[in-house]
Amino acid sequence: MKERKMPLIIRKLNALLRRLPQHHPQRKDIEASFAKYMAGYRGEESIDYVLGFLPEKEYYILHDVRLSDGVRYFQIDTLIVSSKFILLLEIKNISGTLVFDQTFNQLIRITDEKEEAFPDPILQIQRHEQQFRAWLHQHHFHQIPIESLVIISSPYTLIKNSRDNQAEHLEMVIHSGKLSKKVNDFERLYLSPILTDKLIKKLLRQMSKKHTPLSIDLLQRFDIKTDELLTGVHCPDCGYLPMKRMQAKWICPKCLKTSKDAHLMALVDYELLLCSTINNCQFRQFLLISSSSIAHKMLCSMNLPVSGSFKDKIYFLHPSE
Repeated sequence: MKERKMPLIIRKLNALLRRLPQHHPQRKDIEASFAKYMAGYRGEESIDYVLGFLPEKEYYILHDVRLSDGVRYFQIDTLIVSSKFILLLEIKNISGTLVFDQTFNQLIRITDEKEEAFPDPILQIQRHEQQFRAWLHQHHFHQIPIESLVIISSPYTLIKNSRDNQAEHLEMVIHSGKLSKKVNDFERLYLSPILTDKLIKKLLRQMSKKHTPLSIDLLQRFDIKTDELLTGVHCPDCGYLPMKRMQAKWICPKCLKTSKDAHLMALVDYELLLCSTINNCQFRQFLLISSSSIAHKMLCSMNLPVSGSFKDKIYFLHPSE
């Protein structure tokens, strides 16, 4: 019902890396953040194959649902809705040996005899379940059984329990390959349908309507000034920046390839990092175009929604996805 898409934060980080000088002091932190989010996204992608084995007519699957419980927002990696129960999935793509320590509510990863602590995903999914129950109650959906699982996406990750904890804590933690079996277990546990088709569709509409994607101002987060960003149009073949605008096309000084629409990707970067609207002057400054009339023709050729007239005309950029 809600397909998995590249998260907005990843697209923004990628755009920022395209527009940041190689030796910028914040670049390593941004690269580390990008790698972290990409690992999480790849882990979520990897379970789509397993989800494909669920009967299509019996289950509705939604990815990356971000809702508010009235106080704060919470995001569910994957949400599975059936007539008998709702299943929440927290997906982790972490390699090595994982030790779940419920005494201190932490996840310890061991790789090459090195220990590293992570927030406890069991605690996290339990908190999301509590918030989701509150959201359901607020929208007049009552007495729906809810189950939660932490999915470890890699089958090669070793899962362990710390010595001081009871084994039942790990019942919520499974490898992705065991997901179908767990769903069948829930089917045997909840025999009677709770939600009619009409109620399911109403619930799905409400979640789609209330879903609010997370949008972060990366320039503010990493303390980067606008004038530190690289301007111009990247070559779609070799990545060189900036291309030259000549005779209604872009020419790369490095590989000599030409393109008529290489500026479209630059406008995606502009929208992701700066603003969803642009005027003629901003267009020329970001794309390094000297002629106001050429910029006007290019903007008009894209058939963008506009507001205002003449010098006050503002163009609304299409959503970056």
